Amino acid sequence: MKLIVAVIKPFKLDDVREALHDIDVHGMTVTEAKGFGRQKGHTEIYRGAEYAIEFLPKVRLEIAVADDKVDSAIDAIGNAARTGKIGDGKVFVMPLEQAVRIRTEETGDVAL
Repeated sequence: MKLIVAVIKPFKLDDVREALHDIDVHGMTVTEAKGFGRQKGHTEIYRGAEYAIEFLPKVRLEIAVADDKVDSAIDAIGNAARTGKIGDGKVFVMPLEQAVRIRTEETGDVAL
């Protein structure tokens, strides 16, 4: 099993959720986040004053998947979240040692 952590633009969340649903990956944890990468924020003008926005709004997704679905999940996230502009996000994949469904006490891939 693997834990996929993706950081994407907030307005792409529904597209990513639908793309994962289409490949039969269900369940994710979504957290609102702020951050920056190469784009290093931007400036905005509000009521005539210029403000530096250093941390941009992002969404962090955490998705546990079976080993055989990792590549298709990464492709689905990338294709759905891609705008072609700077700040589209990142996908990280980490090993996941164990998963337990609390209600039924199922473990491993079955618990996902």
